[in-house]
Amino acid sequence: MTNNQIEEFNAYREKMNATMLADNNKIIKRIFNLDTNAYMEGALSKKTKELLGLGNSLVLRCDDCVRYHLEECHKMGLTKEEVVEGMSISLLIGGTIVIPHLRRAFEYWEALDAQVK
Repeated sequence: MTNNQIEEFNAYREKMNATMLADNNKIIKRIFNLDTNAYMEGALSKKTKELLGLGNSLVLRCDDCVRYHLEECHKMGLTKEEVVEGMSISLLIGGTIVIPHLRRAFEYWEALDAQVK
């Protein structure tokens, strides 16, 4: 994984989110709004919510979602140790089918770290 791949992922995500939202579908807009509001500070911290999002994304095997939540965790200053511990619980819950997604998650985290250096 390279910095360019991170940039490509984010550019594609941004472009397609804008395309979907421009279609002005109420359900799509409401789901996006719900997602935004769900991750706001509340009884649970944003960091906790991002770790939950990451964990659920791993178990559901959604690499795009895993990448998104890894970036958010990285931006918020979670340590690799915190993220790996959270992902280890997801592996326990999801089983060995999660391992390929875990590999890609480790690769993406390394790319995020390299981007900062």
